[in-house]
Amino acid sequence: MKKLFLVSLFTILASVNIRAANAAVDNQAIETKANDVAAKTNYNLKPSVLKIALRAFYNACQKGVHPAKSILTVIDYSRPSTEKRLWVLDLDQDRVLYTSLVAHGKYSGENYTTQFSNRRGSLETSLGLFLTAGTYFGRDGYSLKIKGLERGFNDNAEVRTIVMHGAPYVSEKWASILGRLGRSWGCPAVEKPLAKPIINTIKGGTFIFAYYPDSQYLQQSKFINA
Repeated sequence: MKKLFLVSLFTILASVNIRAANAAVDNQAIETKANDVAAKTNYNLKPSVLKIALRAFYNACQKGVHPAKSILTVIDYSRPSTEKRLWVLDLDQDRVLYTSLVAHGKYSGENYTTQFSNRRGSLETSLGLFLTAGTYFGRDGYSLKIKGLERGFNDNAEVRTIVMHGAPYVSEKWASILGRLGRSWGCPAVEKPLAKPIINTIKGGTFIFAYYPDSQYLQQSKFINA
């Protein structure tokens, strides 16, 4: 069983050019991969952010969290809400499948996201690595359940009903009127026309990585610092 897992793991990560060395991440390989993807995609995804996301992806695999496929969704909350700051990446092909505006939580800030929480009722966004699950039709239409994988940072996602869904307040028109997007109750809400194709691409066990240069998170994340 262990041998089969390792074969599966390295099949998934072969195109990421990452190798195991005493269970440590090959930092140079990750940096090279991040630069390659950023150069090929040309969608303003910072290599420095992608490098951290790839590290989390790799370390999660090392810890036995099995992604269904080599799709990685990256959200960069250091960017303003008026900019596209969500990317769905195909790591096998080094390309962006989708990019979208994405809302943050009501109490996480105005145009810029400034604070984060894992607490129930906070109406704030959570950081870290998530694993996608199944879909359902709810109050916000077609929605995707996500599971937070990092204790203390996002592991209350399910009980907080933090899901991905489309929203009419996530649009260029709304941004031009208000100078920011509308805000969610902590969900990564995306542009309404893109919700279904994005959800269908990433559902069923792929990683979402929500980034912000929060010193506490960057120092304590079990996936970044494995």
